[in-house]
Amino acid sequence: MPAPSAIGLFLLAALVLLLIPGPAVLNIITCSIAQGKRAGLVCVLGTHLASLMHITAAALGLSALLMSSALAFSAVKYLGAAYLVYLGARALLAAEGSHRAHAAPKGSAQLFAQGFWVNLLNPKTALFFFAFLPQFVDPARGAAAGQIFLFGALFVMLGLCTDSGYALLAGAVGQWWQQTNARFRQTRRYATGCVYIGLGLTAAFAGSERK
Repeated sequence: MPAPSAIGLFLLAALVLLLIPGPAVLNIITCSIAQGKRAGLVCVLGTHLASLMHITAAALGLSALLMSSALAFSAVKYLGAAYLVYLGARALLAAEGSHRAHAAPKGSAQLFAQGFWVNLLNPKTALFFFAFLPQFVDPARGAAAGQIFLFGALFVMLGLCTDSGYALLAGAVGQWWQQTNARFRQTRRYATGCVYIGLGLTAAFAGSERK
């Protein structure tokens, strides 16, 4: 069991990092603006299921395999980037066709899966857990894997709170925007498409160095 001081320091560091939006948070915000608070919260659950998988991989040493292979790292990176671009293209195509028929909103399963895959297919998330969690492990206080699982669980619980806050705030903004902007639906889809494509291109062309 880690020392209480180590846990406190970890929670403070984790909170600072969680408040900095990355692709997963931007995905949650986009889902919330597009379909409301409930959609964003479902996306949060999918996001942190993927976080648990990354944490498990880090605790078992599987993340080291990804970090040690430039080919595997690049394959996951480009697959994740392609998925983001696909989400953006689909949103833009829906915007183009919105004068004919309104696209059906995504169901809970789709939103959950979207949150899951956006986070799981980000290799820098795997790198983050692989590099960040072991810094707080004290070998004198038990098995390293068990401590990593504990810190990871604390991270996920804290992330559920912060990301849910983002979802609720973005959902409220989306509701206000819908009430004040008659062209909300079409504008939203163009904005959503541009956000996802921008995230995908950024992920694809970002340096592949694993610091």
